[in-house]
Amino acid sequence: MIGVKNPNTAIPIVLLAGLFWSFGPYVVRNIDQANTVPWQYLFTRGLVIFILLNVYLYLSEGLNFYKNYMSVGISGLLGGTGLAIAMISFIWSITNTTAAVTLLCLASMPFITALLGFLFLNEKITLSVWLSIIVACVGIVIMAIGNYNQTSLAGLLFGLTSALGFAIFSVSLRWRKETPKFTTVSIAGLLCALFSTIMILNKDLSFLSTSKNQALFSVHGCLVCFGLILYSIGSKSIPAAELTLLSLTEVVGGIFWVWLPWLGINEIPSNNTIIGGFLIFISIFYYSMISQNNKRFIGLN
Repeated sequence: MIGVKNPNTAIPIVLLAGLFWSFGPYVVRNIDQANTVPWQYLFTRGLVIFILLNVYLYLSEGLNFYKNYMSVGISGLLGGTGLAIAMISFIWSITNTTAAVTLLCLASMPFITALLGFLFLNEKITLSVWLSIIVACVGIVIMAIGNYNQTSLAGLLFGLTSALGFAIFSVSLRWRKETPKFTTVSIAGLLCALFSTIMILNKDLSFLSTSKNQALFSVHGCLVCFGLILYSIGSKSIPAAELTLLSLTEVVGGIFWVWLPWLGINEIPSNNTIIGGFLIFISIFYYSMISQNNKRFIGLN
């Protein structure tokens, strides 16, 4: 698997991965009536993720890439299921609230991961980390107060569910670190496509949307895959704490693209979202600073 050993080279590569991911909300905002085609979106996006990641694994490892699926184990299936839940919840969140609320909910994922690690893996949480978690929770409550109508509140809850799914994925990798991570993501894409197939057949829907929507579904799947590949190349030489900070580029970029008037969306976050989001950013920044002595390296394989 390709990797970069020089951190000075790896950092811009990981930043570029975050840039790819940050365009996801903008792509979704350009889907025609996205709230009416969630299953078609999940079917196409999941299939694209599954196909592209397997092509990448084949190019990286040759015909033996299929052996990764034989070593996923329970942790890989659990992680893939968690990631599939995160993917499904994402579209329901972003179509029911602002992109800022969805992305800021996802930014709370490190703290949810820490809590799950504490509950299921007996990982210790220091007083400083507990403080970060409390500050992030206050930020989320402030955002919830600002999203008091039923639809927006549902979007926030789906955003937190998505963050929980990503956290389950992360904890599954900590539980069994040798689990092939790209294969786990590929399983998540396949589960999304299969679950969407069941829902489409059950509701007697078409598998395809308009040509424009199908193109956007595929583009989002490609953005996810290209970002993962770049992340995998650069992340192996960057400590986990620094990766937490670098991941904020996805959140900042995602909010910026849907706000930038030139791009045609002009979605302005509410005051409560800005205040709550600021607290979440502060908590993540503090969390990263107190973790600087942690030199664990997180690389996808």
